[in-house]
Amino acid sequence: MKKNLFIGCGTAIATPFDENGVNVKEFEKLINFQIKNQADAIIVCGTTGESATMTQEEKISAIKCAIDTSNGKIPIIVGTGGNNTKQVIENSKLAESLGADGILVVTPYYNKCTQNGLFEHYKAVAQSVNLPIILYNVPSRTSVNIEPKTCLELSQIDNIVAIKEASGNLSQIAQIAHLCKDNLQIYSGNDDQILPVLSLGGVGVISVLSNIMPRYTHDMVFNYLNGHTKLATKMQLDAIPLINSLFSEVNPIPVKAALNMVGFNFGVPRLPLTKMTTEKVKVLQQELGKMMQIIEPFSESEKGVSLDNDISL
Repeated sequence: MKKNLFIGCGTAIATPFDENGVNVKEFEKLINFQIKNQADAIIVCGTTGESATMTQEEKISAIKCAIDTSNGKIPIIVGTGGNNTKQVIENSKLAESLGADGILVVTPYYNKCTQNGLFEHYKAVAQSVNLPIILYNVPSRTSVNIEPKTCLELSQIDNIVAIKEASGNLSQIAQIAHLCKDNLQIYSGNDDQILPVLSLGGVGVISVLSNIMPRYTHDMVFNYLNGHTKLATKMQLDAIPLINSLFSEVNPIPVKAALNMVGFNFGVPRLPLTKMTTEKVKVLQQELGKMMQIIEPFSESEKGVSLDNDISL
């Protein structure tokens, strides 16, 4: 069995920008909020972090900020993926040199490589670093799907330890779990499928929701893993309207709006993404308000849901 990078909730963290690049002060503020409120890992320079429109200098700034702010409290995992294997290797080596705890590598997009191409791509990246690697499968964005048999082949590589599965295909995820067993840990890549993936043997989620509700998302996972399945199910279902609103436009458009609503200064996404439409902002505000009536994730005295509570549902 390979060692877990983390169990629970890994936040796919958004990136705040200002006229100078990354707004380090605001980024540090959100990272501290995550650590205080029980996020189990932070994933920087991923899709939610708008890595596609960040310069190399900005990525270095964000990575350094996350690592320095965390100071070893929770793992910092860096998105290093792309569609140029040589560049992915360079990015991965850079993340390792800066002190990252692991890397998240999305499937190459646009090139539309074969399954053999996927294997060779990931093998080359894995051989270039000593860091643990999380595969990232998100066919809706990349037009490439890592098939279960390819996952099995990749799981034989020592430092490929996990997969973020965002295909939405639970049958495929079940097949990956069946074939790979403990050689490839599975994280849900979709906030609306946290519990279904956990029920198939998953160990957590790489989450957009946890940008604004880290403790809630953490507790949802650990309630399930500790046998409080009814409570975990209620938490998953209670969060569905907010999750739907957070994905009512392309991620990270809504989550940056939500972060602004709860007191952070994250501005708007970079072009070609645009700010959230007025009508959808209203819905997002409504759903945030409803969730705050269920649990208060943004207050200074946030306590979250106790795993020790005897809760009957």
